[in-house]
Amino acid sequence: MHHIGKAGISWAWLVPLALAAVAGCGGGSSDTPPERRPPPAASPSAGERPQRAASAPSLVDRLRRGGHVLALRHTATDFSMTDSGDDFRDCSRQRNLNADGRRQAGALGAAFRRLGIPVGRVLASPYCRTRETARLAFGRVRSSSALLQASDVRDGQRQPGRLRRLLADAPQAGANTVLVSHGYAIEDAAGVYLGEGESVVFVPHRGRRGFERVSRVEPGEWERLARRARAGRVRLRAFEVFDGAGPHDVAPAADGAVWFTAQAAGELGRLDPETGRVERVRLGEGSAPHGVIVGPDRAAWVTDSGLNAIVRVEARSLRVRRFPLPADRPSANLNTATFDRRGRLWFTGQSGVYGRLDPRTGRMRVFDAPGGAGPYGIATTADDEVWYASLAGSHVARVDTRSGRARVVEPPTAGQGARRIWPDSRGRLWVSEWEAGRLAVYDPRRRRWREWRLPGSDPMPYAVYVDDRDLVWVSDFGANALVRFDPERERFRSFPLQRPGASVRQLLGRPGEVWGAESATDRLVVARWR
Repeated sequence: MHHIGKAGISWAWLVPLALAAVAGCGGGSSDTPPERRPPPAASPSAGERPQRAASAPSLVDRLRRGGHVLALRHTATDFSMTDSGDDFRDCSRQRNLNADGRRQAGALGAAFRRLGIPVGRVLASPYCRTRETARLAFGRVRSSSALLQASDVRDGQRQPGRLRRLLADAPQAGANTVLVSHGYAIEDAAGVYLGEGESVVFVPHRGRRGFERVSRVEPGEWERLARRARAGRVRLRAFEVFDGAGPHDVAPAADGAVWFTAQAAGELGRLDPETGRVERVRLGEGSAPHGVIVGPDRAAWVTDSGLNAIVRVEARSLRVRRFPLPADRPSANLNTATFDRRGRLWFTGQSGVYGRLDPRTGRMRVFDAPGGAGPYGIATTADDEVWYASLAGSHVARVDTRSGRARVVEPPTAGQGARRIWPDSRGRLWVSEWEAGRLAVYDPRRRRWREWRLPGSDPMPYAVYVDDRDLVWVSDFGANALVRFDPERERFRSFPLQRPGASVRQLLGRPGEVWGAESATDRLVVARWR
């Protein structure tokens, strides 16, 4: 970190920069409360009024589709503190968030989840207040020096261009990028000065500078909109597949189709929800497919316990390719799979194994699970951590994707029967506890567990899935229902299934809907709320 007066900064532009630092929030920022500072030259009211998100529901609809960049000034800080150190990691010598700022950041993230706004990359300047804002709101953050302001770097005149490049960079498909920065950094780059906790939304690849401003949102406006937003009326609809299918797992695809494993028939199916038409794919003699997911290549990837193999089905041609487990790993009882960011597939086997397949090379490794038999559900977090749940072992485990070793984490309830596992946007892991009749969540950062018993006299939670609003869905055999849990309010709501004993064994979704497989009725069911 370089302060004014250090080598490499020319005195010709130090005076206006020092004056800016008196009123700004980055670098050597002022300890004067913001309400007492004179408004900067490019004030928020210059030629426009800040747009209120609540008055523009179309903004939320656009953000739900992704493709935007949100620049956010960190939330409220303690102006009795000043920035006096050279080490961004030393929070004791910086102006940090106060209690209101920490509450604002958490509420902002909860509002995004409630509104169903998908968030991809989360970048923040290296200061503690920006990183803490991002972490409290979105559960993850990566530091970027491009989000510092000019007074923090030697070549300050080039700093606005670095932030402009981030504003012009297209987000991940179907998501929005969040940039947490400082008032003068955002003003220098985009010509708009933000108060603490205020944000401005841009669309990249537009306008003269490579981005175009869409809306400006005042502090607290996201939360007010979320409080007024309705969760949406949930409608259940079922689709008949074919007699004797015994559907076990489902995987909604980006093209609108829904793959499912027809375990009893030894086939993979593909449903077109628009027409109700079902395509059937034979996987091989002796097939008993359990899990299915859609890979980064858009193909269906199947864990087939009958073939003791991972099976890939091409989306267009429906061509089948099998990847058998090594001969010294017979009868693995394959269950479910997940991909990491490197495109490698990780899978579980209830016999007491988990493994890794590199689709590019076909190389496979199989590992003995600590604790023996039981590995069942498996998932990858937004931070690229792979976790599995062990049904027989009554634990969860984190897999080191480099070494392949797994570390067991024990839930507080013994013998709970951790069956399936799924992460939320904050990196917390939700677990269906089959034997205990409970829903559990584990926060790896804090190493803390919480558990809630499902409603009803005999709950039997099988599958778990977290939707795009961070609401948690569970399939309950005991109640013959899909159950939704709101983590913010700690409330359950049950949606009974139409046919008795439906036995929904797995859940997976896409924005606005959650799909399940009714294994006992040869049907797929979807819960929709938009």
